[in-house]
Amino acid sequence: MSNADEQAGPGVTGPLAHRVPDLGALELLLAVARLGSLGGAARELGITQPAASSRIRSMERQLGVALVDRSPRGSRLTDAGALVTDWARRIVEAAEAFDVGAQALRVRRDSRLRVAASMTIAEYLLPGWLLALRAQRPDTAVSLHAGNSTVVAERLLSDEADLGFVEGLSVPAGLDSAVIAHDRLIVVTAPGHAWARRRRSLAAEELASTPLILREKGSGTRQVLDAALGGLARPLIELSSTTAVKAAAVSGAGPAVLSELAVGEELALRRLVPVPVEGVALARDLRAVWPTGHRPTGPARDLLSLTRG
Repeated sequence: MSNADEQAGPGVTGPLAHRVPDLGALELLLAVARLGSLGGAARELGITQPAASSRIRSMERQLGVALVDRSPRGSRLTDAGALVTDWARRIVEAAEAFDVGAQALRVRRDSRLRVAASMTIAEYLLPGWLLALRAQRPDTAVSLHAGNSTVVAERLLSDEADLGFVEGLSVPAGLDSAVIAHDRLIVVTAPGHAWARRRRSLAAEELASTPLILREKGSGTRQVLDAALGGLARPLIELSSTTAVKAAAVSGAGPAVLSELAVGEELALRRLVPVPVEGVALARDLRAVWPTGHRPTGPARDLLSLTRG
């Protein structure tokens, strides 16, 4: 207690933390009352006897009353100490109830994880990450909602997801982010298409003037392509999933622009052929996203860590 507080007397006001002993000091006082020994209380709490003595003296100065009489035969509570001990017991019991409640909240939080991810990440990266998370947290139930980048942002901002993943050029408003990987879009077509036999690279103008099999507006893939072509990409067909775009391209319906992650097997089997392009920026960052100011915790934090492994 400061000199100003002592002069102010019993009506002193100010921050409660400055006027009430901390939980460690109250637990020490309860141990002294139970064991009748300052040394025994110190051993029980894992501190030295000098540290225990210092803590008791500090508490006595803070409260302005003597709490413990020390003698060669042990430590005995004063009348004021006995009264303070009764109050301390209630405070510690309330703190224990608080701790149990907080633990229950953590258990409830850790029992589930809601993930929202744009299609390419959901199909080609998240399965491996979620398997690794299951090894760490076998009791956490995970739900995954796959949609375009716009849908991911909406679910996060409406508290329908704990962590999201997007593929667009920019971070949706209201979200914080971290880059977790890099990706590149490539132009692909079936082996029978005329572009599969061309010897020179496509120019941006030719790509922009050719109807393409495209993802829908709002998807990260479409955002990157529209930005690269100045918004001039022409849809032959608009489809809502990477798998559907890929299947249409394999069938020979026309050329498509897809993530390199999505077409590895088709390129290896020559079901699709890459078409070189020049003068078009098709690289992009893949990002984890979450509501601004709410850094991921619990299973969401662990999943985020796995994406960088």
